[in-house]
Amino acid sequence: MGGVQVTGVEEAVGRAAGAGPLLLGVRHHGPGSARAVRAALEEARPRVVLIEGPPEADALVPLAADAEMRPPVALLAHAVDEPGRSAFWPLAEFSPEWVAIRWALEHDVPARFIDLPATHTLAWGTQEDEAGVEGESPLDAETADSEGASAPDPGHADLRIDPLGVLAETAGYDDPERWWEDVVEHRGVGKGNALAPFTVLEEAMGALRETYGSGGHDRDLVREAYMRLQVRAAQREFEDGVAVVCGAWHVPALRRKTTVAGDKALLKGLPKVKTDMTWVPWTHRRLSRISGYGAGIDSPGWYGHLFSAPDRPVERWMTKVAGLLRAEDRLVSSAHVIEAVRLAETLAAMRGRPLPGLSETTDAVRAVMCEGSDVPLALVQDRLIVGDVLGEVPASAPAVPLQRDLARLQRRLRLKPEALERELELDLRKDTDAARSRLLHRLRLLGVAWGEPAASRGSTGTFRETWRLRWAPELSVRVAEAGVWGTTVLSAATAKAEADAVAAQGLADVTALAERCLLAELPDALPTVMRILADRAALDSDVGQLAQALPALVRSLRYGDVRGTDTGALGEVAAGLAERVFVGLPPACAALDADGAEEMRRHVDAVHGAVGLLGDAPAAGQGHLRARWQSVLRVLCGRDTVPGVIRGRAVRLLLDDGELAQDEAARLMGLVLSPGTPPADAAAWIEGFVGGGSGGGMLLVHDERLLGLVDAWLTGVPAEAFTDVLPLLRRTFSAYEPGVRRTLGELVRRGPGAGSGAAGTGSGIPGFAAELDTVRADAVLPVVRLLLGLDEEEEHIGNDLVGATG
Repeated sequence: MGGVQVTGVEEAVGRAAGAGPLLLGVRHHGPGSARAVRAALEEARPRVVLIEGPPEADALVPLAADAEMRPPVALLAHAVDEPGRSAFWPLAEFSPEWVAIRWALEHDVPARFIDLPATHTLAWGTQEDEAGVEGESPLDAETADSEGASAPDPGHADLRIDPLGVLAETAGYDDPERWWEDVVEHRGVGKGNALAPFTVLEEAMGALRETYGSGGHDRDLVREAYMRLQVRAAQREFEDGVAVVCGAWHVPALRRKTTVAGDKALLKGLPKVKTDMTWVPWTHRRLSRISGYGAGIDSPGWYGHLFSAPDRPVERWMTKVAGLLRAEDRLVSSAHVIEAVRLAETLAAMRGRPLPGLSETTDAVRAVMCEGSDVPLALVQDRLIVGDVLGEVPASAPAVPLQRDLARLQRRLRLKPEALERELELDLRKDTDAARSRLLHRLRLLGVAWGEPAASRGSTGTFRETWRLRWAPELSVRVAEAGVWGTTVLSAATAKAEADAVAAQGLADVTALAERCLLAELPDALPTVMRILADRAALDSDVGQLAQALPALVRSLRYGDVRGTDTGALGEVAAGLAERVFVGLPPACAALDADGAEEMRRHVDAVHGAVGLLGDAPAAGQGHLRARWQSVLRVLCGRDTVPGVIRGRAVRLLLDDGELAQDEAARLMGLVLSPGTPPADAAAWIEGFVGGGSGGGMLLVHDERLLGLVDAWLTGVPAEAFTDVLPLLRRTFSAYEPGVRRTLGELVRRGPGAGSGAAGTGSGIPGFAAELDTVRADAVLPVVRLLLGLDEEEEHIGNDLVGATG
């Protein structure tokens, strides 16, 4: 060589496509591309690595070497003045860009991003930005642009292409993923042949771009112009020691000779917005297409396995599947694993594939380990093929103050964000659980839905809460958005609650907000909310709105009690609101149509439950609320102008509270079901009395007088009116439990007699006599004692006594 030293890049470029930078075209999130990039960089040893991505992230590159950084992660850019306008650039362990970054850091080589800056990406295409944060990243330009992109010209919509899809179809494949596996994933990188995959892909993409141009990705022309300028700048600084890692689709454009003036002209006049950027955790699930991420992959878990498996990937995969199924109590042995591997290899040979791919391994798992069932296979698909891996980001990564406070609270309360959904049971009598509850409620108020309340199992007390927790990457954007309200979770939630109270449209919105403030324990926000609540309640004359707001206030009182919150002012507002409901309800129930009557019936139920709780609350002036409410119910059940469904429900509520004798209830039903009442009105009364899932079926089972009245009325309904009342009655009785409906059917078939005795005698119920049969009862006692273990307990006591006296 005459003493002239040739660098690895110069030699590699000479073997590739002539003079110029080393262009490594990749498939984003492709493990085969990632392995090939690592091999090419090891062979070429460039002096700088340029990577497709936002240049604002250059300062964040060193964090990739942090011991606490674990992919999948994503670069998050958001507008400073509008955090909701954001974009992600996801990176997995098997992403070629991540491999390039790690190689550069390990070899002390500069790594720089060269794609269009995020300041333009976020400002470009406002309408698309407003559509949401869940877009496709510029790192995935082989299939789509970033979420900040403007929409392509509709006239060219038919030209948008999927390069992998076109190449797969050309090769005779109906599945691009299967084609990619055969030509890349199953092809090892041989020694001294590290650039072969990139040369082939560049030729293929060059042919496609000659045919399709930009392929409908109009923004690619601008992005590629910017990338060419950055490559030129790097060449001036590092001469021929430049390697570029980018989507294979862009390689022909970066190779094309253009003028600097022409590229700068394409970038002239681009909109800008001030942006911040950081690293955030990502998940395998968010990398998959099933999440709506348009540039994702179908099987991130499978690709991660292919990248990390040192050898025998099929055998190792089958072992993972067997471990998962065993954990779910399925019988899977080593023999199953061996047979599944053999079947996968046989299928690959029959299908002409070099090695078993995901389709072969899935078919083998279904046939051997799942016994042909897709039910356990769905578990494998969800847990392994897609996966719930959640990345981690070091604490030193840039973050808004609110994010840092949230991270501090998560560590203190031992609430680690996880991608897999889990249930969290909280006992509010414990300090740690109460603090966890406050945090989750405050985050919900801020729009960060990390946890969703769920029905508690095993207890219905107000001291217990159940949450379903699942951390999604887009919640990082929500936290950034909420940062405008304050620097801590408490201050931000307080400011957000006060602003929501001022902007609330209706009284019910304010009462719901008061409830949320108590749940989140926001003492500084509560006075503002209570003041607005009192003002709205004093001015609101809509009884329906008042009735809808009262239950939320009462729930707030109960929640406040269990959390030790002072709710005296809230109790006074609730009592005043209840009084206004009592005064306005009877007139509001007059002259209602069927839909209005049903809605008002639900309001009556809600107020009844609220008054029941208020009667026990130690607030001034609430002691007489129950008596006042019972007077209102008596007025409702006695007015003919009130719809039947409301009158029937009023009678039922008085009966349940013991304020109305059963004989009086039967008399009122008899009057309503008399021939003088229109059948439709009578049916509505019955629905109000025994419908709505309020236990009316059991009332009819245990009081045959009422059932007899209903039966006699129904058999006397004229034929021309029967078809009108049947749908209403069917809706009423279909809500009963199957056992209740069956018992009622038996009673009707037997023919209950009106006036057959008082309720509770059971004289007409099959299997029950008028008096207790002591002989039959005594015959059951030995079995009951055996089930309860009483005989064994007495035997132990007797033995202890004998031992003590002996």
